[in-house]
Amino acid sequence: MVEPTASREFGPEEVGLALRNHGMLLEGLRYDVTPVGMHYLLSHFDVPLVDPGTYTLAVGGRVRNPLRLTLEDVKRCPALTIPVTMECSGNGRAHLSPRPISAPWREEAVGCAEWTGTPLGPILEEAGLLDDAVEIVFGGHDRGIDDGVEHDYERSMPVEDAMREEVLLVWGMNGWPLPPQHGAPLRLIVPKWYGMASVKWLKSITAVTEPSRASSKHQNTATRATPTTPASPSPAKSPTP
Repeated sequence: MVEPTASREFGPEEVGLALRNHGMLLEGLRYDVTPVGMHYLLSHFDVPLVDPGTYTLAVGGRVRNPLRLTLEDVKRCPALTIPVTMECSGNGRAHLSPRPISAPWREEAVGCAEWTGTPLGPILEEAGLLDDAVEIVFGGHDRGIDDGVEHDYERSMPVEDAMREEVLLVWGMNGWPLPPQHGAPLRLIVPKWYGMASVKWLKSITAVTEPSRASSKHQNTATRATPTTPASPSPAKSPTP
């Protein structure tokens, strides 16, 4: 585990992370909806290559009817487009002393995009959650080493939070297909939670009977952000040039 640093200068590892993960330009505040290229970006591990044509999403664990859905299966579900302000839980990290060695955000790890997808709740209902399911674990295709342990990126949340109508499986961003760096072909969007809960490159959804280590793994901080303005669902929009 890399020890925190009290140095006022950024080290090579922090510089490398800053080059890979950009924040929102202050000029982005001009826009109600942050342009895709200005929206902050954080990838915990390498960006995986996922073919939309062969993509499948596994829904399993403590369910009556395990599902394996293609991207087209998901896109046939009722769609919503909602604006969501997203913030990294590490926003402001650069001002800490000592600070953890990670992306050295000041105040720029934020953005507000319009996300198009389908509510997760009906898919969980179709799978048939069993009564003993207490959390839902979301696994991504991205994989790497954290604290010396190799693992897939995962986050989890209580069943009641996963069933909220605004929690979406998303395939579109600002009227366009998701770009690779933002989780294509399918990602999770969890309004009112820190960005790390919105798992990119979604591979699996698993119902479990006990609180998962994924709820605190990778970044030891609270996953829920303080809500400001609730997101209001709107009808899905078709991509426009």
